[in-house]
Amino acid sequence: MEAALLDLLRVQRGHFQFESGHHGNLWLDLDSLFLQPRLLLPFTQELARRLSPYRIEAVVGPLVGGALVAQMVAAEIGTAFAFTERTIDANVVRYRIPEAFRHGLASKRIAIVDDAINAGSATRATHAELLSCGARPVAIGSLLLSGTAALPFFSERDLPVERVAALPNDLWESTHCPLCAAGQPINNPPAGR
Repeated sequence: MEAALLDLLRVQRGHFQFESGHHGNLWLDLDSLFLQPRLLLPFTQELARRLSPYRIEAVVGPLVGGALVAQMVAAEIGTAFAFTERTIDANVVRYRIPEAFRHGLASKRIAIVDDAINAGSATRATHAELLSCGARPVAIGSLLLSGTAALPFFSERDLPVERVAALPNDLWESTHCPLCAAGQPINNPPAGR
């Protein structure tokens, strides 16, 4: 199943800067996953199967890709769905739950679902936003885990991470990036991750 999911992705190698501020050498065109939802369906069903033992009451994902996957997973599990929206305040990226969803998530057992987790900035921000409205995140789900940079954050909070596929990936703080040190310019992929 992992190989089949990876076949749906376009992978670029180079020097990239991510939303988190980290630098990395791998870029995935995740938007291409959503061109034909029926091709994605077996993977979202598998992710739902892996998340089901956590007694999830709602599935929440960051817009755009994470929310699309989260909605498919919620439909498969038969539970509520919500999303977080990306905002920028004073050059700080945040993810906000729309007001219409906030009250309904209070005290619920939540799975945070994303299309891919790299540094985990969207997932971490969604986690913080869920805590602010009284929700109880109990698991993280992702179609793809790219590297391991985000795992310590989840481990420290006793949040298990379920994924369908994984790819090794190098990720560095911008001040420790060997590609910057070698003078390699940053490739600017489309806005996002």
